[in-house]
Amino acid sequence: MIESQYQAKLIKKLEKMFPGCMVLKTDLIRQGFPDLLIIWKKYWASLEIKASASSDLQPNQSHYIKELNKMSFATYIYPEIEEEVLSALQQAFKPPRRARVPKS
Repeated sequence: MIESQYQAKLIKKLEKMFPGCMVLKTDLIRQGFPDLLIIWKKYWASLEIKASASSDLQPNQSHYIKELNKMSFATYIYPEIEEEVLSALQQAFKPPRRARVPKS
């Protein structure tokens, strides 16, 4: 499967997983900037799509993934690790649990 086909399928999957989310193609912003920005409720994430584990990295991709991941959630995604990445994304988009205070 070529990257553009995988990207189209992934966008549909993301829109189903996170109803009402916005999935923006951002690969034209700067060289190496991740392909997708996902905005859902008060959360956001950035994904760099690769056709396979053996796909080449472009200049600056690792830099942007590292910096964006410090701010929210950013990573590479390709078919071989899709399930793990989407699971991690679901966890990142969960609201933090409130502390339980025992009642006196």
